[in-house]
Amino acid sequence: MKALIDAEEAKKLLAASIAGELPDERGRFGPFGGQYVPETLMPAFQRLEKGIAEHLHSGAFQAAYRSELRTWVGRPTALTHAPRLSEKWGVEVWIKREDLAHTGAHKINNAIGQALLAKQLGAKRIIAETGAGQHGVASAAACARVNLPCRVYMGAVDIERQAPNVDRMHRLGAEVFPVETGDKTLRAAIDEALREWVSDPAGIYYLLGSAVGAHPYPYLVRELQSVIGEEARAQMVESAGGLPHAAFACVGGGSNAIGLFYPLLGDTQIELIGVEAGGTGDKLGQNAATLATGTPGVLQGSYSMILQDTDGNVQETHSISAGLDYSGVGPEHAFLQTIGRVTYVAVNDNEALEALEELCETEGILTALETAHAYGYAKKWAQDNPGKRILIGNSGRGDKDMPTLRQYPARTKVNVAI
Repeated sequence: MKALIDAEEAKKLLAASIAGELPDERGRFGPFGGQYVPETLMPAFQRLEKGIAEHLHSGAFQAAYRSELRTWVGRPTALTHAPRLSEKWGVEVWIKREDLAHTGAHKINNAIGQALLAKQLGAKRIIAETGAGQHGVASAAACARVNLPCRVYMGAVDIERQAPNVDRMHRLGAEVFPVETGDKTLRAAIDEALREWVSDPAGIYYLLGSAVGAHPYPYLVRELQSVIGEEARAQMVESAGGLPHAAFACVGGGSNAIGLFYPLLGDTQIELIGVEAGGTGDKLGQNAATLATGTPGVLQGSYSMILQDTDGNVQETHSISAGLDYSGVGPEHAFLQTIGRVTYVAVNDNEALEALEELCETEGILTALETAHAYGYAKKWAQDNPGKRILIGNSGRGDKDMPTLRQYPARTKVNVAI
């Protein structure tokens, strides 16, 4: 796809993105995005587009949303300097702590915003999908906050490996619906949620958790998650004395990464690096590195990069992290890769586990397995860029991953008294 956009066109598209002109009126980011949905859902999408245009940037909505972020979510989240990690890596490491937000991850920024919007649109109930369970927990909490019933679709594979978050969703009053079809992970959960939405598009609001799917969802999620990068940019100037030389974020569907990267696009001196799940190998079915190994196609309403075979069949994926285990990616990320503004790389399961353990031991932070991928590549980057200043988006905490981490015992240290 990169060959389809020359350097001059890429420069123009980047300027349009920075100016807030994308997506365009067709819901596209350059060649990516769009709205490929069945006719039965068009009224729901049109109603959502109209609601976004009317409410999202209105003074009343923004006042209510920002109040919830401040008094309920707990924003701004901290920017933490990592002195021991900095010493080990030879760079100045700063961490944007979305793990400290209410419910333990960045997903709450989007969930409470969309829940408020659903209320404005007169929805009777909310449905959501989840992979790692973080969006499911955030949706359950947000629905409780605005007093709307909530059903969360979750793949059976993810239910097994994310048991703590399943319990949390139940405690917060949500119904968790196990998906036994397809690959039984995030892609299948989204498919099932879309099927239910078709059954009652007027009464149901679909609270999509990532910057994926048909327009206007990639735009809506980006707008609600951009608070991450807005805060981080101001905090870096205040606390670190300047902007970072590079910023890193994990990428599955891409909500955390687009939230961090979008406010930094205009700071072209900052290298932006998205880190995907390299899994156990480079072949189809062994990873979830969509931007590194995928090809263009349509998945769940959007034209983007997807993991598919030569016949166009979407493939199952693998990642140790449930939140990155997805065969597509948000169209804006495909666009940013194509114009060369963001670099996308992959880190394998073992590298992510090693990075998680190193962060625990040096800084006392148990990060999510998703974010561990970002740390894994940031360490590699640091080796070639000594003395630089870096920012890592810590998308969530790792409590939810304990069922998986128990299969990989931590190194035991014995203190011997002298």
